[in-house]
Amino acid sequence: MKTIATEFLETAIKRFQDSRGLAEKTFTQLADDDFYIQPNAASNSIAVIIQHMSGNMLSRWTNFLSEDGEKEWRNRDKEFETHVLGREQLMYIWNKGWDCLISALKELKEEDLLKSILIRDEKHSVIDAVHRQLSHYPYHVGQIVYIGRLIRNQQWKSLSIPKGQSEIFNKNMKSNQ
Repeated sequence: MKTIATEFLETAIKRFQDSRGLAEKTFTQLADDDFYIQPNAASNSIAVIIQHMSGNMLSRWTNFLSEDGEKEWRNRDKEFETHVLGREQLMYIWNKGWDCLISALKELKEEDLLKSILIRDEKHSVIDAVHRQLSHYPYHVGQIVYIGRLIRNQQWKSLSIPKGQSEIFNKNMKSNQ
């Protein structure tokens, strides 16, 4: 029988992976140069969002239980600068962050969930820290998807149920049960 702790960790990993998948489905629709398009001067490009997410993941999830989640070696401001990298380099950065996150979550035990950890010297329970990032990363994935959709415009392939097709989708779901 599953414990609440096991269910929590499994569903948290699933939700993180779902968000990751949405971004990666967006990446497949983009040309290499598209990663550097900024909708306006106040917005970040997809490449910058990738840099920031990876930097955050590496900082938060490296030695998660024993060190403050804001590492001294992290240079957050540099994450928001444009560094022209190829798609392969961007995907390396992207995967490095996600691999760190998923690995840290898979290592957690039930007794770890109520422990206190620090993020910028602020105490959080492990559960709260996971929830904090479950709101942070999908926020940025939404930005990635939105920018990708703006770039692709009419060539965009929906990542969920396309507009006007909910009824057909629901009928198909019922017939597959």
